[in-house]
Amino acid sequence: MAFAAAAASTATALASGRLSAASSARPRRASSRPSFSLSASPRAVAARRRAAPAVRAAVSVRAEAKKSVLVVNTNSGGHAVIGFYFAKELLAAGHAVTVLTVGDEGSDKMKKPPFSRFSELTSAGGKTVWGDPADVAAAVGGASFDVVLDNNGKDLDAVKPVVDWAKSSGVGQFLFISSAGIYKPTEEPPHVEGDAVKESAGHVGVEKYIAEQFGSWASFRPQYMIGSGNNKDCEEWFFDRIVRGRPVPIPGNGMQLTNIAHVRDLSSMLALAVESPGAAAGRIFNCVSDRAVTLDGMARLCAAAAGAAVEIVHYDPAAAGVDAKKAFPFRNMHFYAEPRAAKEVLGWASTTNLAEDLKERYAEYAGSGRGDKAMTFDLDDKILAAVGKAPAGVSV
Repeated sequence: MAFAAAAASTATALASGRLSAASSARPRRASSRPSFSLSASPRAVAARRRAAPAVRAAVSVRAEAKKSVLVVNTNSGGHAVIGFYFAKELLAAGHAVTVLTVGDEGSDKMKKPPFSRFSELTSAGGKTVWGDPADVAAAVGGASFDVVLDNNGKDLDAVKPVVDWAKSSGVGQFLFISSAGIYKPTEEPPHVEGDAVKESAGHVGVEKYIAEQFGSWASFRPQYMIGSGNNKDCEEWFFDRIVRGRPVPIPGNGMQLTNIAHVRDLSSMLALAVESPGAAAGRIFNCVSDRAVTLDGMARLCAAAAGAAVEIVHYDPAAAGVDAKKAFPFRNMHFYAEPRAAKEVLGWASTTNLAEDLKERYAEYAGSGRGDKAMTFDLDDKILAAVGKAPAGVSV
């Protein structure tokens, strides 16, 4: 009984990030805080851009030990692009990659990115299949794999069949895309690996189960992300208003901090775990960039990327009678994590440069024609009317 209790305690600690497979938790505030400057001098920006190729080369997966990797990829939401970039990076390094996407190849969802760009994977030697993660064996036709990444399930009901199949099939390493949203709010941001999590969150149950089933496993907790191929509106929400000359309504005072990473940073972190399974084993990784941005700062950076001015209007959601979760794409609070474990354990480095990366996203936005389409902004108009800034002709 004592052994069983100790094992359960260890599994819980592993899932929360308090323990690694080889060591106990480090002191929570062992390293200095990152800089939260929203802008840099032209010289500093230029230096970062010149250094980026070298950094990316440093975190690319070495091709010495070729592996066969299965990516179980979601067919919706913002996480699908993670699997796409991860597959591209592994294929470029010479690994064999199969992407199993949930659902049917002929569904309307497959007409949108990143699925509409899967030819980039197949032309690089990758394989794409569709099916039900509850029956992986049928979907992959009996193929065997060294590594499995579940980038689909959010609870144990969805992920357990994949884990069980992987274990019975002799898979050596299991990786899981979790979420930084499982952390409990803290008075001392940023979140670091080992901070308290919401035990009721589905991702937490998955992390615990994987820790019980695999010796070589790792969980990655992303936040918000941008990058070519992403189909979840975040920066587009700002562009929609900026290009039409509309005010951008931001809840609170706009100084709330969040974290937005380019998806290439997320995929490079995952790739390093494949390269160094021993170092990654039994670890939790905050899969984020190493800089924060304020909500007002995000609006200004989007405006700069679009080459336009922006008017920011702050409001109290309760006073305006709106639900901030429906009216704004980010959490109305400080919500950001630090990638401490990835830097210390994997030697990972971030290449996200939000000001430059948003220019890439705006170019795609402008090319899509979305800025010329007719749109309604009913919630915005209600908010603006509540603070006395309703557009002409709008009454609430």
